[in-house]
Amino acid sequence: MTKGSIYSISISQERGQLKKEIPEATFIENFGIEGDGHAGDWGRQITCISRNSVKNTNAAYQINAGPGDFAENILIDDIDLSNVKICSKIHIGDSVVLEVTQIGKEDHPSIVSLTLGVSLLPKEGLFCKVLNGGKVKKGDPVSITG
Repeated sequence: MTKGSIYSISISQERGQLKKEIPEATFIENFGIEGDGHAGDWGRQITCISRNSVKNTNAAYQINAGPGDFAENILIDDIDLSNVKICSKIHIGDSVVLEVTQIGKEDHPSIVSLTLGVSLLPKEGLFCKVLNGGKVKKGDPVSITG
């Protein structure tokens, strides 16, 4: 089992916007994050990326992207997400469980690529649905199984 922590949680009111960091969030089973425009009855309720990928991209492209700037909901620290597979489970804190439903997505001009000149979601984004909900805050432990 691989272990890390939540570096940040970010949401946006609507799709197609950069996300803003919030200190904690309510994850709702089979829906997503309360107040996030991507929540709903589908397989891409929550998007996760590695904080290390953001740091590497910032260095490579000489940018200063922070939490939510790549349109992710969750930045995960101290875990290499490159070995995660579809159907892997992401356990957060005491109760929240996400299931990875998709890795990467179609690449199209988005608010992220138009703003930053680069996007991580097409290759590295982990798209998840919420199997078990609960409260999540920055610093909560994360483990991945499967």
